[in-house]
Amino acid sequence: MGAEFDDYATAYHQFLSDPLRDKFAPGSQFFTLRKWELIQKFLDSYKVPSHEQTWLDLGCGFSDLLRLGQSFFKEAVGCDPSSEMLAHARDLRVRLQNRPDQIPFDSETFDLVTAVCVYHHIPSRQIRASLTTEIKRVLKPGGVVCLIEHNPLNPITRLIVSRSALDVNARLLGIGESTELLRAAGLHRFSKQFFLYLPEALYRRFAFLEAWLRSVPFGGQYAVFAQK
Repeated sequence: MGAEFDDYATAYHQFLSDPLRDKFAPGSQFFTLRKWELIQKFLDSYKVPSHEQTWLDLGCGFSDLLRLGQSFFKEAVGCDPSSEMLAHARDLRVRLQNRPDQIPFDSETFDLVTAVCVYHHIPSRQIRASLTTEIKRVLKPGGVVCLIEHNPLNPITRLIVSRSALDVNARLLGIGESTELLRAAGLHRFSKQFFLYLPEALYRRFAFLEAWLRSVPFGGQYAVFAQK
């Protein structure tokens, strides 16, 4: 997986471009902001100030999410299997992940671990399960994991993924599979929601609609939160 993304690193954002994706929201900033908003709202609901917490962004890549959210945490770090992707995040605290199912940090280090659009790049169920066990290992007791993935029930998402060079080897997983991976690793207290129903222009005016639709399983992506 790391070598694959090494080849894409120099033109990563160009590879993300797709006519449908660009019409939904030009560039990548909106997609990163939506994910951060969702994570931040969940943490706020826990009533634990994030500036007292440590965060690991697993599979951070270019680290757009990490760069956006790092100032809200006591400590924020990332890791990724691609050294070339991490070369674009030298201003941040990042580490190379030498194996896709091993996390290069000590046990019980983090209050929050995020894995954003990581799992669909791991075709092996065994490696997915091993990685989820690793996430549990590096979480502190009571810590939270957030998995965000493309929703295979959304036909536009499937179309965009099918013609993306970045996703040529992707295997999408539904919200049920993501939840089961977390449950099998011994994590619990699940919270699930779908998002990315509205294009950026409409979301700016009607954000409340996405909150109403969060349980309807047709958003472009979904998030699953669980606790150790």
